[in-house]
Amino acid sequence: MFRKIALACLGTISLGLAQTAASAEPLRIGFITTLSTPAGYIGEDQRDAFKLAIDQEGGKLGGVPVEMVLEDDGLKPATGKQSAEKMLQEGIQLFTGINFSNVLMAAAPTILKKDAFYVSLNAGPSVFAGKRCDKNYFVASFENTSLHAAAGQAANEQGIKNIVLLAPNYQAGRDALEGFKRLYKGKVMAEIYTKLDQSDFSVELARVRDLAPDAIYQFHPGGAGINFAKQYANSGLSKKVPMFLPVFSMDLRMIQATGNAAEGVYSTALWSPLLDVPESKQFVEDFKKAYGRVPTHYAALAYDTALLIASALKAVDGDLNRADEFRAALQKADFKSVRGNFAFDTNHHPIQDYYLTKIERDADGNLMPKVLSKVLSSQRDAFAAECSL
Repeated sequence: MFRKIALACLGTISLGLAQTAASAEPLRIGFITTLSTPAGYIGEDQRDAFKLAIDQEGGKLGGVPVEMVLEDDGLKPATGKQSAEKMLQEGIQLFTGINFSNVLMAAAPTILKKDAFYVSLNAGPSVFAGKRCDKNYFVASFENTSLHAAAGQAANEQGIKNIVLLAPNYQAGRDALEGFKRLYKGKVMAEIYTKLDQSDFSVELARVRDLAPDAIYQFHPGGAGINFAKQYANSGLSKKVPMFLPVFSMDLRMIQATGNAAEGVYSTALWSPLLDVPESKQFVEDFKKAYGRVPTHYAALAYDTALLIASALKAVDGDLNRADEFRAALQKADFKSVRGNFAFDTNHHPIQDYYLTKIERDADGNLMPKVLSKVLSSQRDAFAAECSL
């Protein structure tokens, strides 16, 4: 009898230890991003910034042990979707990381149909901001047209009366030009659509020269943006026709690759490493200490996304089964953003500030985006009224 009691006690203790071990397992976050292709540096910066937030908490977010589960989408929508499906089968219920709108549009519906959560740290296609908004879909970065709308306002303030618009012919490119036109009050002389993987822009530049606008606004991320800026400078157009662009078309890594051709370019942004916000200054210092380089805006938005997720995980003690509470905590956005002002609109897209910067040399001779002005303050999302949330 005593032996049976002892064995029963041991069994109970073993079960308790097993349950404790299970409860101590980290919450897995699916991080699908672009780590290969010429755009791989974007995913690297996002991964490193997100990891920085985790490391600063000793492997936790909001006091909850977490694990990043990384997958490279290779900038292919089908690969991104397959990665999401694989992670869902493994029981992952919280996702982030996707850079490009075409990949997000393939993967996000798969995630949301399974009642999992997606928190975007970059891509924000307009089609998911209005009628197709979703209770479990949050965008911690921007809605695709918003930064371009700020660029339209910046062009107004700089006295640009006639402009030519250029962008690749895909969702984010079309969103870019529609966004710019929303607030721009001058004349759009032409809308020129390029190929997503285009590297030679001689035909487009010849057309710009013929049109002779007051300025151009162009959106070409990654390698295409570097090629465009270099060819624009080499053509001599940059001396006559100022270039306006969003930060995606001339981030810090692109500035380094572009060199002198980047000097004097106007850029609209949500953030700059020179932004006078205490949390931003600390983030830049911490990132440089951890990785030996200045963070791009991609890193800043990824860091904010990690802090947002941390605030929501803390509210539910890491229990995503408390979905309503987790959702409400995300909506509350109870964290200190490196961007300064930040809140969520009713469609789970940001209410935030937008800046005009100009790429100039600092005291050390390095090209950096100097903040010229705040173009829009606490700007609401343009599609919020269409969302039924």
